[in-house]
Amino acid sequence: FYLLVFSALSVVFVVRSISDCADFLLNQSPPQIPNILKNGKILDQIRYKPICQTYRNTRTFLTLYDTEERIPVFSAIKFVQDKKPGNRPKNRKWMIEPQASNSDYKNSVRHNRGHVCPSAYASNETTKASTFTLTNVVPQVITFNSGSWEKMETCTKCFMEKFCKNNNGAIEGFVVTGAKPGESKLKDHVNIPSKMWSAFCCYSTSKKAWLASAHWSENVHEPKNSYMQTKTLKELYKELGKNYFLSISYN
Repeated sequence: FYLLVFSALSVVFVVRSISDCADFLLNQSPPQIPNILKNGKILDQIRYKPICQTYRNTRTFLTLYDTEERIPVFSAIKFVQDKKPGNRPKNRKWMIEPQASNSDYKNSVRHNRGHVCPSAYASNETTKASTFTLTNVVPQVITFNSGSWEKMETCTKCFMEKFCKNNNGAIEGFVVTGAKPGESKLKDHVNIPSKMWSAFCCYSTSKKAWLASAHWSENVHEPKNSYMQTKTLKELYKELGKNYFLSISYN
């Protein structure tokens, strides 16, 4: 692997391939993304970088990062719950890497730094802190980020905590969240996604079945009390494109 940047606590590893950090994917199976990722192989290895997000010597989640648009293609995490999950960091110090600049987000009245892999899905304080990296955020319309998107994350988490329990009785699920690039850029540097999507899959011992669902919405201003409808993976594939196959599929 290649070490890009490090501080006293955080390290960003660009690995050779998705398979080097595939533990955050169901069956270690990467997505199929048209013109980007096929059969686990990144088609343009100069532009797209697989990152093992690492904090305090612990690998926490996976990101495939677009160095041209300066946003993640997707981030993936294994959803588990520690006995002491910890709280969201109060003093949110954003970790900065060569691919992303904090100044791009400053003084924006319409967009803020929207997590792709949410801190709420992290199992402990170390993982929560690791999500505050600029390689894990996109310019998200503020009302959307704090509105229907946040509600979706909360509801999905509650669902996984209740139903996603493996044969050992432990909470376990796999979540992939991504952004579809748009036509405009924030400060002419960072692509503003036209759409954001998220999907999860898990086995439920109580239901004796695999469970999965998906959500997506346009990254636009929305009125209060907006919400997203829960969709199937099949509907998400259709929305993103017929050749788009997510790693969370269990079929």
